[in-house]
Amino acid sequence: PAAIYVIAWAQALGPTVGQLGELLSRQRHSQKHSLVLEAIHMLSTSLHITLTGQRQLGARQLVRMAASGNSGGSWQERIITSPSQISQIAAAAKTVAVLGCKTEKQADQPAFFVPEYLQRAGVNVIPVLTWYPDVTEVLGKKVVRKVSDIDEPYDILCVFRKPSDLPAHLDDILAAPHKPPVVWLQSGIHNPEFEQQLAEAGISVVYDQCLKVVRAGGHHSNL
Repeated sequence: PAAIYVIAWAQALGPTVGQLGELLSRQRHSQKHSLVLEAIHMLSTSLHITLTGQRQLGARQLVRMAASGNSGGSWQERIITSPSQISQIAAAAKTVAVLGCKTEKQADQPAFFVPEYLQRAGVNVIPVLTWYPDVTEVLGKKVVRKVSDIDEPYDILCVFRKPSDLPAHLDDILAAPHKPPVVWLQSGIHNPEFEQQLAEAGISVVYDQCLKVVRAGGHHSNL
């Protein structure tokens, strides 16, 4: 029974092998918890086999769980306004695509320093450029020009575009082979019609929030 409880706990919380190892170390000398320790050891060993893939899968599941909240299926419930849900989504993301990303030459602009911060925090950043046709790399990562060109799953599509420019990206987002679980509109960006269309397509939306600020543990802040 102890093993079953630990495995259920691990599946729910998506712990990394490092976290399991830390718990194992703290409880190493406790005979009382020997069955639990055995279960943790077995689980951490199996996770180690496919560590990278499991971490990414776990993060994506956490993002989807945080975004779903108490959703009963209506599109309105996919417009995320709960501070706790927003914080959970930001914290769980491991791969973030950035639509409207800027280049190193615009290092003082949020569309560059937000993804730069995310990358320094260990997030895999996918730059999606709408300008600068001669640029092929940003932050050492290959540039793509459309959301539908992204060739890997990701957790959040972080958007730096004017509200009036958002509708032009809708078809591209919906046609993408890897659709974002969450579209995150940065501070000052809000287009209710665009957000409704995404939500009706099953995509959760966060609007008018800074991913850098929320990820760092703060609250909404205009940059």
